[in-house]
Amino acid sequence: MSDVRIDLIAAEHAGELMTVRRAAFVTEAQVYGDPHLPVLTESLEDIDKDLAREDVVTLGAWIGTRLVGSIRVAIDGTRAKLGRLAVTPDLQKQGIGTALLLKVLEYLPEDISEVWVFTAQDKRASLDIPGMPGHDDDFDEYAGELTYSYLRRVLGEEDEDDDDLVDAFGAPAAD
Repeated sequence: MSDVRIDLIAAEHAGELMTVRRAAFVTEAQVYGDPHLPVLTESLEDIDKDLAREDVVTLGAWIGTRLVGSIRVAIDGTRAKLGRLAVTPDLQKQGIGTALLLKVLEYLPEDISEVWVFTAQDKRASLDIPGMPGHDDDFDEYAGELTYSYLRRVLGEEDEDDDDLVDAFGAPAAD
């Protein structure tokens, strides 16, 4: 979608962020029969605190003035952990989630060497973005009926896929 603008989410958009996340994840909660997914139990105060953290980057996707998607990235040393990718139900499957994923590296510190993606195991296929090499499976974690997958991609390694990954995320390749 060419009319989507992606930028950092400021504190004044915390309520909208909470609404987008809940709308996006309520269907997943119904599928797994678990209304207590962490993203659904966060309070507005929790989101405000998270947005104020220096080790967290939260991007939003807007169409006009409407927040329609988001992604949260936790920075842990040289590791970036992507999670809480959310798109409003009425605009899913239109490239907004992909646009958020592809824009992430532009907002991360330069010393990030690993990108980790946290998702439900059966949602892993949605991370297969044309033109972007896949993430390496790292490990799965079981929580009741739900299995979470952690996928990892190492940046800066001397392999031919690295430049493709960096290019696909929208950041300039290293010289």
